Amino acid sequence: MTEETPGFDEKPDVPSGATPDDAEPQAAASPEEGAAPAGDANAQIAGLTAQLDQSRKALEERTADLQRLQAEFQNYRRRVERDRITVKEIAIANLLTELLPVLDDIGRAREHGELLGGFKSVAESLETVAAKMGLQQFGKEGEPFDPTIHEALMHSYAPDVTETTCVAILQPGYRFGERTIRPARVAVAEPQPGAQTVKAEGTDEAPAAGDDKESGGPDEG
Repeated sequence: MTEETPGFDEKPDVPSGATPDDAEPQAAASPEEGAAPAGDANAQIAGLTAQLDQSRKALEERTADLQRLQAEFQNYRRRVERDRITVKEIAIANLLTELLPVLDDIGRAREHGELLGGFKSVAESLETVAAKMGLQQFGKEGEPFDPTIHEALMHSYAPDVTETTCVAILQPGYRFGERTIRPARVAVAEPQPGAQTVKAEGTDEAPAAGDDKESGGPDEG
């Protein structure tokens, strides 16, 4: 029989290479290891939330920049298109202005019956092309005189007009769109000055003559 030594208690088994004192710190550290992951998760969530807010703010700023750039680009396109149309209209107007003397010669030839043969065909083709480019002729006899589109070269008085009127078209006017290339050169006539005054005075004098005649009848008798 094996004799037990009095005064010694049995101790738990300790792994080889470790001292008995190592078991107690490991057991004591296990509660702290369970609490540490929860704190780290909260910190990670807070960090991710901050990063998400920053990303959203950056996205909003970039979106606003993109919208501003898009608006500026649209304004630039409209300005370029407007300038392009303006330059085109000016170029066409300058070309048509150079053709006006030729069109005047064609008009005079037509009035004198000299627009014949091949010259007539060429002249009509030129007029057709000018009309397709937007050239419009204006100016007619009998229309009221408008200083914005008419240029008066001759002036006279006429008893049969009630306002300043174009009585002859010396050179037709031309316009391109809303632009007047050349005003119509006309002869104008104004109402005869004093015509209405003379008529009114004659109406007033007639009763006076009648009164004298009536008043003279009894005297003669």
